[in-house]
Amino acid sequence: PASTPHLAPLPPPLPPPLSGPAVWHGPAMAARSAEWTVPLSAADIAEIEAAAAPLAAAQADIAGLAVGDFPLPTLAPRLAQLKHELLEGRGFALLRGLPVDRWPLRLSATAFYGLGLHLGRAVSQNAAGHVLGHVRDLGLRSDDPAVRIYQTAERQTFHTDSCDIVGLLCLQTAKEGGHSALASTGALWNAVLAQRPDLAAELLQPLATDRRGEVPPGQQPFFMIPVLNWFAGRLSGIYHRAYVDSAQRFADAPRLRPAQVEALDLFDALCNSTEFHFLMTLQRGDIQLVHNHALLHDRTAFTDWPEPERRRHLLRLWLAPTDARPLPPVYAQRYGSVTPGARGGVPPKNGRLVAPLCFLYRRRLDD
Repeated sequence: PASTPHLAPLPPPLPPPLSGPAVWHGPAMAARSAEWTVPLSAADIAEIEAAAAPLAAAQADIAGLAVGDFPLPTLAPRLAQLKHELLEGRGFALLRGLPVDRWPLRLSATAFYGLGLHLGRAVSQNAAGHVLGHVRDLGLRSDDPAVRIYQTAERQTFHTDSCDIVGLLCLQTAKEGGHSALASTGALWNAVLAQRPDLAAELLQPLATDRRGEVPPGQQPFFMIPVLNWFAGRLSGIYHRAYVDSAQRFADAPRLRPAQVEALDLFDALCNSTEFHFLMTLQRGDIQLVHNHALLHDRTAFTDWPEPERRRHLLRLWLAPTDARPLPPVYAQRYGSVTPGARGGVPPKNGRLVAPLCFLYRRRLDD
């Protein structure tokens, strides 16, 4: 009998157009700020201070705190609702009014960390094991592949962080600029799918992303994860274009194909369109919370104050909730595990987690 010709396997079907509360457009969401801004009342602040002040006075190790160390009798149920909104709703929220202007840094940091524990476990943000990050300009440039862009005053471009939820507490604002921008991953997917389904397929293919020098033992200096991943009926994004481009410096990183570059260019153009994103200006005492798998975020370039004590300064948390969405196995390259509550971050070199309060202008946070 005649032999059957070999047939190449068909590519998997594209995810469908998405809907739901996490699929939104920038201008419409900006107009609904009353829905996602949560002012902290005097009673809320008193409850937070009652939990944080004894810990701060005792100089408790912030990195060693557990949620049971930070009781919030009336706020805890509301934070649980807020977490549900982050994970299953619009994907972000803004808590407003933490009194960082009158609280010392230790009290502000303890309060921020304690609030975060009610949303998830804090994971390390760098190889030094920092679970409390400091976002400040170190006078560095992003064209140095050993530099992470949050250490500069440059625009970050739309990206995700390596965690389920990222939290930012604004301690000081810049002289000019430094605004936050958010965009819905689902809305971006719908636009790519409608305009160029051929390029939508490219966004589901693995590509190399630079680890920027923070390489776990036994791993390559880059990871191979698609920009968009359809798994268990959900679309999740993991992206940083600058790190995709800088991964091409590695000889063993697969070269970006022209179609991939075209797809990334379209994705970036949509992110940058005012149809899809909106700007948020963080004030002192604001806490921004963002679900990384459903949203991309950006920060505009900024000009800082000359006085060191006035310079732009945010504290950052990377949080891993136990009830987070399922992630595809390929995420383990970056997250270490895909088990909710035990995933994300950068493994510390010495296995120790720390929450530094003293911030020095050093070239690398892990020096």
